[in-house]
Amino acid sequence: MGESKRKRAVALAAEALAAGPQVVDTLGGRMHVRWDEQAAATPNGQLVFFAEFLAATGVFDRWVAGCPLSYRSGNAPDKRDVLGTLMLAMLAGHKRYAHITGLRGDAVAAQALGMNKVVSEDALRRAMQRIGEAASTAWMRPSLMHSVREALDRPWVLDIDASIKPLYGRQEGAEVGYNPAKPMRPSHVLHTFLVGHLRLVLEVQVSSGKQHTSGHAKAALGRLLDELGQDPAGDRRPALVRGDSGYGNEGILLALESRAQRYLLRLRQTANVKRLVAMAFGRTDWSRADAQGCQMLESQVRLHGWSRTRRVVVGAPSLR
Repeated sequence: MGESKRKRAVALAAEALAAGPQVVDTLGGRMHVRWDEQAAATPNGQLVFFAEFLAATGVFDRWVAGCPLSYRSGNAPDKRDVLGTLMLAMLAGHKRYAHITGLRGDAVAAQALGMNKVVSEDALRRAMQRIGEAASTAWMRPSLMHSVREALDRPWVLDIDASIKPLYGRQEGAEVGYNPAKPMRPSHVLHTFLVGHLRLVLEVQVSSGKQHTSGHAKAALGRLLDELGQDPAGDRRPALVRGDSGYGNEGILLALESRAQRYLLRLRQTANVKRLVAMAFGRTDWSRADAQGCQMLESQVRLHGWSRTRRVVVGAPSLR
């Protein structure tokens, strides 16, 4: 941190200290937040502000109430403590179960979520194993859509993309596939569906390292569009689905067209596409250059593997 930023941070801390404690209403009751650079306090004290958001919206309580996790033993941990530990670990940026040990002595963060205690990493791991995939999906998806539904009440763009996540150690589905960053390294493929510009993730399809092609995301894309179209509050489907050249194939196109969904997908530079572009430069009906100096031209093409002719748009820097 630069000297000017450090001085500003110290000044802001001094102002907050002079103003007295800040009252925050959390799931565990009312807390008073006071900044003191000299005292030894919880490193996760900022979580109480997020806990105030959870308390005001009821998101956490609904999430816990809908969880299919159940215990029969009287010595089993409380469901709220298990899920609260998972929430605290994610908010603290933990990437492994072993990191949870660093939270076990933080009573302040646990109280902010209305928990009795932070459970051990083994208790959390066993709890996650008790929830089946189908039950987990039926629990998580309504919770997720309830959180983002109000952000989709105006025209928006759905971006689809695939990311390669290299894996270390033994993990389910870790296979050697397409991995340009770390060749021959086992990986997962994350087919991600997110709201453009907001970077708000709606769903992630996790596949093995060999399932990097867009065909493995087709079912998840169709399920998401159907779910958005059947929302009780009205049609929440995107105004446009946007993706790179990996998704411009017949399977994805048919999935979108069967739902009357508008889309804008890039095409691979195959021989037929290159021939189309070469012919386009000989035409005179290009559009006027836009603010970025780009001109557009509309055409029709039927590529190999397509069931019919489709409209394409060729873009190029201004020719004038």
